[in-house]
Amino acid sequence: MSGTSLDGIDVALVAMPNNTISLLGALEMPFEPKLRRDILALCQTQTIALRDFGQICVRLSLAYAKAVNQLLAQHQLNGNDICAIGCHGQTVYHLPGGPYPFSMQLINASVLAAETGITTISDFRSMDLALGGQGAPLVPPFHQQLFEHLQQQYSALVLLNIGGIANVSILSGQPLVGFDTGPGNVLMDLWLQQQNPEQLFDHNGELAAKGQVCDALLADCLADPYFALTAPKSTGRELFNFDWLQQKLIHYPALSFEDVLATLSQLTATSISQSLTHLSPGLLLVCGGGAKNSHLLHNIQALLPNWQIELTTNFGVDGDFMEAMAFAWLAKRCRERQNGNDMLVTGASRNEILGQICQLKHHQWQGDLTKDQQ
Repeated sequence: MSGTSLDGIDVALVAMPNNTISLLGALEMPFEPKLRRDILALCQTQTIALRDFGQICVRLSLAYAKAVNQLLAQHQLNGNDICAIGCHGQTVYHLPGGPYPFSMQLINASVLAAETGITTISDFRSMDLALGGQGAPLVPPFHQQLFEHLQQQYSALVLLNIGGIANVSILSGQPLVGFDTGPGNVLMDLWLQQQNPEQLFDHNGELAAKGQVCDALLADCLADPYFALTAPKSTGRELFNFDWLQQKLIHYPALSFEDVLATLSQLTATSISQSLTHLSPGLLLVCGGGAKNSHLLHNIQALLPNWQIELTTNFGVDGDFMEAMAFAWLAKRCRERQNGNDMLVTGASRNEILGQICQLKHHQWQGDLTKDQQ
């Protein structure tokens, strides 16, 4: 899969025997620069010729296949050693509201299946949307199973994924709750790339740390109606994009580059902390690209001083591949005809099987779905 940050393709080799989840191997492959630019332009302009759209889907799917095949070669495996590929694709538009809700991910599952020789499952969000849900987040049930052993040890247990968009899974208590808190890295990355297109992110938040937070700009950003919504809710680049940021910055022409970056980092930290104010302090597990931003984590800790904030890596789960693992888990659920969504998380009218299967007749996986799922 590839996330809203567009920082690369993540592939995870996952085994799930007897309701356990183990990461056997993983690989991150950078995007070919032109493909990344074309996808980013599509996300930003939302306008493209049909021919170009179809070709981008195929190009991305070929890149996914290259990454999968490279990971299999590293582990001396072939397609018949794998039950299925669960592929999220690349989100280019997510519209959960209105009369015709949809979520569009770039992926040609037939190309991915043909190039790898492995049955491929994709389009995980459409069914939840068709049932009146947000189509996101889909990962909280996966987080719940993955960290079930910790849920009785803390008064509150929350999984925070900081990708382009940040989202939380509140795993303690019932019912399970999960939602997008707002921008994660996306606004910081966009602002940085306007100044230096070759720099994809602010390493450790070093540039943001040089700036001063503009409280007035921060307040204007937090006044966006999204932050006042209650769950279920989800968002993406459709809202939090460079146009949104420019509209906020019109009134602050004197701010330095570093001051804007510092304020955007504080926006991410504040929107996350405000989403947890109703909980007793507990353990906050962090994953995703933002987990590597030490300045951002410092900001979050300052706003949640009584919380224990840890990386998922410290608890045995590589946070760089958390979402890739989650879609392997969702593919397993689909193959076993089990529910993939949680209606109380997404707002759907019922729980249902998620995903569409692109089946290959020559794909002969030798395992047992109930015993040795990969």
